[in-house]
Amino acid sequence: MPPIVQITNVVKEYPLGKLVVRALRGVDLTIEKGEFTAIAGPSGSGKTTLLNLIGCVDVPTTGDVIVDGHATARLDDKALTKLRLHHIGFIFQSFNLINVLDVFQNVEFPLLLQGTASPAERKARVEALIERVGLKAQLHQRPNELSGGQRQRVAIARALVTNPSLILADEPTANLDSKTGADIIALMHELNQTQKTTFIFSTHDSMVMAAAQRIVRIADGKIVTEGAAG
Repeated sequence: MPPIVQITNVVKEYPLGKLVVRALRGVDLTIEKGEFTAIAGPSGSGKTTLLNLIGCVDVPTTGDVIVDGHATARLDDKALTKLRLHHIGFIFQSFNLINVLDVFQNVEFPLLLQGTASPAERKARVEALIERVGLKAQLHQRPNELSGGQRQRVAIARALVTNPSLILADEPTANLDSKTGADIIALMHELNQTQKTTFIFSTHDSMVMAAAQRIVRIADGKIVTEGAAG
């Protein structure tokens, strides 16, 4: 079975005035299907840049990023958008929910963008996922009526609703207290185990790293160590 992510000799540079900032410096990384992997490192280490390349939000300056069989550097913007929409789910530290929509509508939104499921199929899938993440009673509440942990559960349901092969989570516990953060990581781990969805999350939270199956440590744009957690 081919890996879900294959990164080979990737360099990512950003112009900054007359300077060029090298965010990634020759990164090689393989993620197998079904992994529950943490990319760990301090702020500015390159972990968010790496996550953005895997998430097709950006493309490498040089090197290859292959996601679910697609070489991202060879895709135009339309193809990258399609790859994100149909293969990748995103969970953000700031939740990124739409405040004017209720819980049901926020989770349904990616399905509306896809435009392939019938209204009945959308309703069934959305309600099943909202129940799965423990928010059935909050179905018609808006984000500003929810706690931080509840909002992150909505974000997880939204990320899963399209049945993506890969979920990317950028600092998923950063805005949560330790108890709520532990609950969110436990939920993500349960979904990884039951649905075999691949999870990759960036973090500098030791609690999150302890839950990971594998930790990839990055510093100054390079992977310094990788291996099984613990």
